[in-house]
Amino acid sequence: MSAKKLTATLPAHYAGLRLDKALSELFTDYSRSFIQQCLSEGMIQVNGGTAQASAKVVGGEQIFFELPQNQATTAVGEALPLNIMFEDEHLIVVNKQAGIVVHPAAGHHSGTLLNALLHHCPTLEALPRCGIVHRLDKDTSGLLVVAKTREAHFDLIKQLQNKEMGRHYTALAWGQFISGGRIEAAIGRHHTDRKRMAVVQTGGKAAITRYKIAHKYTTHTRLDITLETGRTHQIRVHLSHIHHPLFGDALYGGRYRPIKGWQQHHLDELKKFNRQALHASRLSLKHPHHGKLCRYHADIPDDMKHLFELFKEHEKTARD
Repeated sequence: MSAKKLTATLPAHYAGLRLDKALSELFTDYSRSFIQQCLSEGMIQVNGGTAQASAKVVGGEQIFFELPQNQATTAVGEALPLNIMFEDEHLIVVNKQAGIVVHPAAGHHSGTLLNALLHHCPTLEALPRCGIVHRLDKDTSGLLVVAKTREAHFDLIKQLQNKEMGRHYTALAWGQFISGGRIEAAIGRHHTDRKRMAVVQTGGKAAITRYKIAHKYTTHTRLDITLETGRTHQIRVHLSHIHHPLFGDALYGGRYRPIKGWQQHHLDELKKFNRQALHASRLSLKHPHHGKLCRYHADIPDDMKHLFELFKEHEKTARD
């Protein structure tokens, strides 16, 4: 595969930042240390010449970035199902089904949402992370937005950073909640299990989750959840931290277990739900081209609908 070439113009509001910091924010796929290395080796040109990482940005600089071959995107387009809720020349809003990985990683080099997007829109290959602005866990369903141009990608990333993008989830958690609330607790990598994240006292990233009660069941609670930040596994970690893990979330303490008082045929149906009960149901953002507020909605998927129906059936049976 040939080297990947990226071009961009540094926005005026980056004025005063160090060049390496500005570029690491613009090219979000690459770390600041990697950007520094590329600058020192002349792989990044600024207005046609080389520049120091410590140089101050003025705004309007033309950037040419020739990415080393082994760092270029290796994913290829695959003809996979893609549930597109909205698309224009600037962005795509996708309703991801549970069980699909967003981005290729160890053990998931094909069959990902990114592979499907590249088949649908091959020009995404030229964008950081192929235009993907935010992610959902493999077993979380629902809405995410993908940029189709560098300008849209930059704008949507800034909306995320400035907490201007609304991300709302429907969830089912173990236990009964007394009221809605707000969880503010930093999240970092678990100190012994690298597959897990955890609430940490030092070295973590600030994380805030808000939740409201949608419905109280006898042993569980349906929640409407809003993210103020977007850390890895954030909702799952925060709810586990307050001892109300998501139903079905084996990684964070919410795996299936028999519920006292339930009829066996209902329990047998519950066992079939094999993921965390979490769905990204609503997404709101300012359109990166015309600035109008856009709102998108994805219906609760069938497996979660069935889950809620089981709880309703149990409540009805218990009353009769």
